[in-house]
Amino acid sequence: MGEHFLFSLNATMPIFLMILLGGVLKKIGIINDEFVKVANRYVFRVALPVMLFKEIAFSDLMQDVTAKFILYCMIVTVLMFLGLWLIAALFIKDKHSVGAFAQAGARSSAAILGVAFVENICGSAGMAPLMIVSAVPLFNILSVIILTFSAAGEEKQKESFGKVVLKSLKGIVTNPIIIGIFVGMIFAALPVTMPVIGQKFIGLTAQTATPVALIAIGGGFEWKAAKSKLGLSAVAAVIKLMILPAVFLPFAYLLGFAPSEMVAVLIMLASPTTVSCYVMARSMGNDEVLTSNVIVLTTMFSSVTLTIWIWLLRSAGLI
Repeated sequence: MGEHFLFSLNATMPIFLMILLGGVLKKIGIINDEFVKVANRYVFRVALPVMLFKEIAFSDLMQDVTAKFILYCMIVTVLMFLGLWLIAALFIKDKHSVGAFAQAGARSSAAILGVAFVENICGSAGMAPLMIVSAVPLFNILSVIILTFSAAGEEKQKESFGKVVLKSLKGIVTNPIIIGIFVGMIFAALPVTMPVIGQKFIGLTAQTATPVALIAIGGGFEWKAAKSKLGLSAVAAVIKLMILPAVFLPFAYLLGFAPSEMVAVLIMLASPTTVSCYVMARSMGNDEVLTSNVIVLTTMFSSVTLTIWIWLLRSAGLI
């Protein structure tokens, strides 16, 4: 168990330290609010769409295809997002926080940390790439839908419902994240190969998404504002790290998934909230304070919770 704890710590602490670096840089005046604003715009409109394009376009969609596993990942993803959206809409009084809570509580850092965790535990990437192809596009599509309609919620009293829906649908279709995903799917389906120069350029651009976003989170983090959302953030973090795995892992067991599939499912359910949640929440007019809180909390505590889940699955002979 100590080995798994150390690995989890090594995977999550650099992310937390990058966020801390952003806060320090802001404090000593190297970056400012304008930098944070521009950095978020760059990640949302350029780096993140390119990263998603790369992950999908350069993967073999037909390799190791297991219909049962793909359907599980897709159905569970939809249930997580829509379930949390419904719960948030019913119980959160501040409607500005509804979409942010649903996204941050459901969306994992599957693409960034997923393969590394699976390779460490299983010795190879196993089913992680298939999980990423199955779930990550839906993570992003559902996030865009929820954030778009949540941001439009306050406009319903000013505009007719039809206008709000049309405006929301236009926002979804023209969203850079959605465009990056679908262009990647089209490219992956075509019998063409991108030149090496293009692959390297896309790879370098994609690599900027996470560090720039982390520094922007740290630079934009306001402790006073964060304290007011701490309780709600803690609830979202507990749901993300403990409740969702407890609810959906038993179904994976009942379906008889192999060890590599079980580990991929665990990463999909229980890894910390992805950094791109903050970028999307801020860029789409949702509660970025709540989102950054959940990212920090889940990153800090996932080294412990993931280790516990791995130990439980190992003890049960499932991985």
